[in-house]
Amino acid sequence: MVTLSVLDQSPIRQGGSAAEAMANTIDLARHAERLGYKRYWLAEHHNTTSFAGSAPEIMIAAVAGATSRIHVGSAGVMLPHYSSLKVAELFRVLETLYPGRIDLGVGRAPGSDQRTARALQPGPQAYGVEVFPQQVELLIQFLEDSNGLEGEAGGFPDGHPYRGIHATPRGPGMPELWMLGSGGDGAIHAATFGMRYCFAHFINQDAGTAPLDLYRQQFRPSRTLASPHGSIGVSVTVAETEDEARRIAAPRNLWVTQLLQNRAGPFPSVEEALAHRYTDEEKVMLRAVERRGIVGSPEQVRGRLLAMGEEYGVDDFVILTITYDHEDRVRSYELLAEAFAV
Repeated sequence: MVTLSVLDQSPIRQGGSAAEAMANTIDLARHAERLGYKRYWLAEHHNTTSFAGSAPEIMIAAVAGATSRIHVGSAGVMLPHYSSLKVAELFRVLETLYPGRIDLGVGRAPGSDQRTARALQPGPQAYGVEVFPQQVELLIQFLEDSNGLEGEAGGFPDGHPYRGIHATPRGPGMPELWMLGSGGDGAIHAATFGMRYCFAHFINQDAGTAPLDLYRQQFRPSRTLASPHGSIGVSVTVAETEDEARRIAAPRNLWVTQLLQNRAGPFPSVEEALAHRYTDEEKVMLRAVERRGIVGSPEQVRGRLLAMGEEYGVDDFVILTITYDHEDRVRSYELLAEAFAV
């Protein structure tokens, strides 16, 4: 049985605002719950005029408060920017407020340029990506301790400097843990710590099935996951016809092309995107960008997703859809849900 979920980056459109983007996120989440989507994940991006979601933990609280059943989580928290204890406490609060509905997806990408990443660091002894595995291990220990899987002394061995420190509020239940990645490193980390793994195909389709294959081969069971669980994040645009789907996908394609040239801003309108005169160099980029996503009618998209699932060995898809008009985005998710009868 296919599982469909939503990845929302809270895109800001040309002529729009961050407030509008966040309001659209709340609205889309309500539609996603009604349509039967399993999860609603919020992304983290910094120092950008393209996305409004710089603090997924706050958006999670807003989305969970506006819905009642759908799982809500991060895709992801960029852990190198933060202390493991603080992230554990943030998600302990969310799990306490919305028990059984919170997902914690973590990643090691900066979600920004390198200067912004340095500005986000917690201090002169800041974590870097080279200690990412230790951060993940600490995060899991804090969460499992607060879930009651360890004794009063905490989930750390004798002599550990953090023994006796707890992520509060303590209580039953814990967020569902996910590792997010676009290559082999994330797959290895997910396998090592026995976490669920979501491969970002929309970022790195050239990796093929290798990351998920590696994840399954190296998976080690953990306290919370006995066998590997893989998922794939896919860029999808659906409309009643293929021509209409390609039309409403044009702004995103232009935006990604500009991103590759460090010129990305708010998402352009359909008219601006269709009128854009691509240089020969940009045409090469555009063809690569178009290969990143699935665009078409409901039947076409359903067939391509099922074929992708067969190739990658997954039946769990996290769908990223960006259009200039919010109504087109809602309709795309609606048509996809209907195609799969979720």
